Amino acid sequence: MVDKAYLLNPEEIRDFIVNGYIQIQADFPTDLHGHIYQQIEEVLAKEGNPGNNLLPRIPDIQRVFEHPKVCGALTSLLGPDYLMHPHRYCHLNSPGSDGQTWHKDDYIFDQKVRHHRFRWVMAFYYPQDVTEDMGPTGVLPGKQYYNTVSDTNPTQSTGQAKALCGKAGTVTIVNFDSWHRATANRSDKKRYMLKFQFTRMQEPSQSLWGNGHTHWQPADDDRHQALSRHVWKWLSQSNGGDSMHIVPDEDGSVSQLMAGLRDTDESVRLNSAYALGMRGESVVPALMGALQKEAEALAETNLAKTAANPQGGNPAELYSSQALTEVGQSSVPALISALDDTSWPTRAAATDTLGNLGSLAEESVPALIRGLRDESSWVRRNAAEALGTIAAPAEDIVPPLMEVSSDSEMLVRLNAVMALAKIGQSTDGIVPILAGRLSDEDRYVRFYAAAVLRQIGTQEAQNALWDDLLTSRWCPITTAENPY
Repeated sequence: MVDKAYLLNPEEIRDFIVNGYIQIQADFPTDLHGHIYQQIEEVLAKEGNPGNNLLPRIPDIQRVFEHPKVCGALTSLLGPDYLMHPHRYCHLNSPGSDGQTWHKDDYIFDQKVRHHRFRWVMAFYYPQDVTEDMGPTGVLPGKQYYNTVSDTNPTQSTGQAKALCGKAGTVTIVNFDSWHRATANRSDKKRYMLKFQFTRMQEPSQSLWGNGHTHWQPADDDRHQALSRHVWKWLSQSNGGDSMHIVPDEDGSVSQLMAGLRDTDESVRLNSAYALGMRGESVVPALMGALQKEAEALAETNLAKTAANPQGGNPAELYSSQALTEVGQSSVPALISALDDTSWPTRAAATDTLGNLGSLAEESVPALIRGLRDESSWVRRNAAEALGTIAAPAEDIVPPLMEVSSDSEMLVRLNAVMALAKIGQSTDGIVPILAGRLSDEDRYVRFYAAAVLRQIGTQEAQNALWDDLLTSRWCPITTAENPY
């Protein structure tokens, strides 16, 4: 249990929502960071970059993420049962490098909608002091909700960048969707940054901040106050009830705002989506019409590989969906009806929106279960993710998720097993199925299968994990120089 003294306070939470990052200092009485730095140097020199094996190769890194300040920040943002994902990487920025272009990370070979209700974060850890001339990681504060920037070339970009400098032990937690890059290293020193990823396993049920204050206080420099307030409300309480539908003065007519969803300026599209959502149930028919048109028009565009989606995006990423999420529970019946639409992009978009609504969309569970058998793999994938987010009633959800955990499409299997990990409940026959997924061709399907078995915790589940460990264990001290 995290000491409440280390939880973020409301001002820090607000700053994270608006700007997309917060810096924490993992201070230790010994020179742990210097020791980690030396181990990194040795491993990379002798063996190359260990990639996902970074943590088992240098186990001391785990102590950084067990530091109470780091745990407190992650708990505040992701809930008390957050999960460290097995993907991690050691980024070396060598002296004289020009750095990278602006980009976002993909979701570990998954293609998720980049929901404003963030359920993932990244942690950037420096094992050495990093000054601005050493090529620190740079971010574009406030741009995490944007799918485009002025230019991905940093010499041409007009965005106001922030260089994330800091002493050894600095851990910067960023919104997973942040635009970031390695900046140019003009020094004669190496710069190491260790990137780790964490995900939320349960929807917010209570405020996990330094005190109980949950009243939204807008930031003066926030260009998207309705969006930020939406995220704050979701994060600070139990997702109950519709949005507080207070129509801003002079925000425009419904027809003007609907046109704003198609504006060439992304900031206008974002603000229009939330201004519409704040109108409540009255705009649901218009928004459902927009969702159908957007889904058809943008399906192929959203699937394309871009700097914002290096592996390709999800066809369900739509501004009308964001507006319907802001509307809240009143949008659920119309979204359920759309699950029977003849157009697969519309079904995929409605499915994802219901999942993003979480417990407000519990009545959609039977329809989402039917979506697991849809002919479109995108509908099946989004239905699996949605059921894992809603996560109730578990006894109805677990058996059909078990069935599609062997789907021919990796994205469906991945999200089905991750949904089972979020639910974490046993049912007849689940252990043999999960044991089969421990040898899946995708390493992350294997990871989530192990996570479910660990949560189930029966003797049968423990035996399955032990059998897998005996054949797959990678010894962290075995090297070419020390093979036995």
